[in-house]
Amino acid sequence: MTAKPRNNSSGLVRNFKTFILLGFVFVLSMNSFSQQYNSDSWLSKPHGTVTIIPTFGQRNSMLMTTYSLFPKWEFTVAGYAYNDDGDPKTDDGYSATIYGKYMFYQNKAETGGAAVKVGTGLFPGVKNAEDRSKDAFKTYWVNFPCTIPFLKNTLSWDIMPGSSVTVNYGPEKTTAWAFTYSTRLAWYPFTPKWSIVGEVFGTMGEMIAKPEYKIGWRYEPTQAFVLALTYGQEFKGSHGAGFEVGVMIFTPQFLCFGPCKTKY
Repeated sequence: MTAKPRNNSSGLVRNFKTFILLGFVFVLSMNSFSQQYNSDSWLSKPHGTVTIIPTFGQRNSMLMTTYSLFPKWEFTVAGYAYNDDGDPKTDDGYSATIYGKYMFYQNKAETGGAAVKVGTGLFPGVKNAEDRSKDAFKTYWVNFPCTIPFLKNTLSWDIMPGSSVTVNYGPEKTTAWAFTYSTRLAWYPFTPKWSIVGEVFGTMGEMIAKPEYKIGWRYEPTQAFVLALTYGQEFKGSHGAGFEVGVMIFTPQFLCFGPCKTKY
């Protein structure tokens, strides 16, 4: 997507609008896991936990917040600001996503399981470059994150197939169906606190997004904090995410409907 020239004053106004948008997303989610990766695991956070996930990157920055109002359930709001022209003084549009997640299976060791997610608005990497800054809430989707542990939990494999439907798509304003796919492998070679992560994801069907990959490093020093540094790119193209740094912060269990349960 070719960005139009902008002057500095326009860039300042747009950056202010970006700040207001992301701040609004934050407030919504506080009153009402996947970090910069598109893939998600099976896990729903403990009942009452709020998860705050800011990410800063070359293509887009994100603020995601997730709250676990009920056991096995998560509700998430995320906002994205784009920077396709590489100029940090300007932005190139916004999008957002809202979804719910239900963990319907977990193994006895609590190292793997399966869940279902339903929402509207898409992660940037599963929309093509021309559509990323347009109305995100024209798309509705469902996917099924599953996690399989290997080799005494030194490898963790996330698989997330799904589908989406987009209304008023393209010049003909048609209804476009698509298959979304995402898979992520985390390797913990020495300790559970450090992992190397690789991911592939994309979209096939009437709405197409070029396949992308991400590779990165993740540090989990405590149960309340995760840091990740990644690099992402399209396999055939140059609209990938580039370098991103993000954190996940988990609060104590306090935001519940009814008493907060410490166990699922």
